[in-house]
Amino acid sequence: MGIIRSSFTFMLGTVCGIYVAQNYNVPNVNKLTNTGLLIAKHIEENYRKPKRRGDDED
Repeated sequence: MGIIRSSFTFMLGTVCGIYVAQNYNVPNVNKLTNTGLLIAKHIEENYRKPKRRGDDED
């Protein structure tokens, strides 16, 4: 009984997700994530402390 109940819940969630994605303006989460990471990388590069001469550990 457990596998039927969990698969029913999964299928119901999938159908509801498809309906919402087709009928409403849902933002692209992947694009938002990539934009956020790009902004974070830019901020880190601009505000990082400069390396000292003796800290060459590459």
